Amino acid sequence: MSTPHLPSHPQKPQKPQPIAPRRVSFDWHATPLLWIPDEPTATHVINVLHLLLPAGERWFVKVFKEALPLVRDEQLRTDVKGFMGQEATHSVQHSSVLDHLAHQGLDTAPYTRRIDFLFARLLGEQPPFGIPVTGQEWLRFRLSLIAAIEQFTAVLGDWVLDAEGLDRAGSDPVMLDLLRWHGAEEVEHRAVAFDMYQHTGGEDPGRYLRRALGMAVTAPVLLYLWGWGAAYLLRHDPQLAARSRYSLRAHNQAVRKGLLPTWRELGAAIPRYLRRSYHPSQEGSLRTAVAYLASSPAARAAAGAVGRAALS
Repeated sequence: MSTPHLPSHPQKPQKPQPIAPRRVSFDWHATPLLWIPDEPTATHVINVLHLLLPAGERWFVKVFKEALPLVRDEQLRTDVKGFMGQEATHSVQHSSVLDHLAHQGLDTAPYTRRIDFLFARLLGEQPPFGIPVTGQEWLRFRLSLIAAIEQFTAVLGDWVLDAEGLDRAGSDPVMLDLLRWHGAEEVEHRAVAFDMYQHTGGEDPGRYLRRALGMAVTAPVLLYLWGWGAAYLLRHDPQLAARSRYSLRAHNQAVRKGLLPTWRELGAAIPRYLRRSYHPSQEGSLRTAVAYLASSPAARAAAGAVGRAALS
């Protein structure tokens, strides 16, 4: 599959795609711990998704539930509800991978407990440490964080749909389906969090400044959590001959093989997002995402189960 490059000028949003959760499931019994053969760094850098997303996407849903009464646009309300359903499903499916890792001797609980604390306590309904901001401003700030995070998930989703290096490396097909199904849905709903923030974030210039602040917080925190998570997984992987360490050299070797996105692809997402004229409908290829969802084994099985239930 090929993904078109972003144009140098804003393009018109593509035709809206109905957003709805797909009740997929995955069978992990045959998936090895190193699901990219002989590539522990690439495997575990990607596995950080499973560490961050269960708690993170539950948090997305909670924050959107808080903000939903503020939505006055019916189409946006419909999209937000579809987004919430998709994110809840993502959280469940990535949690199942954590169970699979634990079954193979890789306990992730010491790391994920800290991620749970981050989202439940530091980013909960009340500002931490008595920070003197209003409830409305705290909600808007958290919505700006979600919009910034979704910028990166859209970029990663678009990347994995076109990551032929993962196929050439003989990656486990079930894990690839999970990543591409999830990536396709991230592209499918790539504009919802941004539109939600723009709708509820007040007037400019404050709305834009808070959007920029959300990215200024999100980008370095994600980079730190990703490096920390990859180091944790490599250090605790019971199948590696020695306690391994994350290294930038090994990471860059995996990038050159097409097993991880380039630093440029990730970094370029930031200035795009900070353009005042930016809208996430410019991000990625909706056509590619929808095409994958039509061919994904898990998504097709879920659609078939819904059809059989309707006929019974």
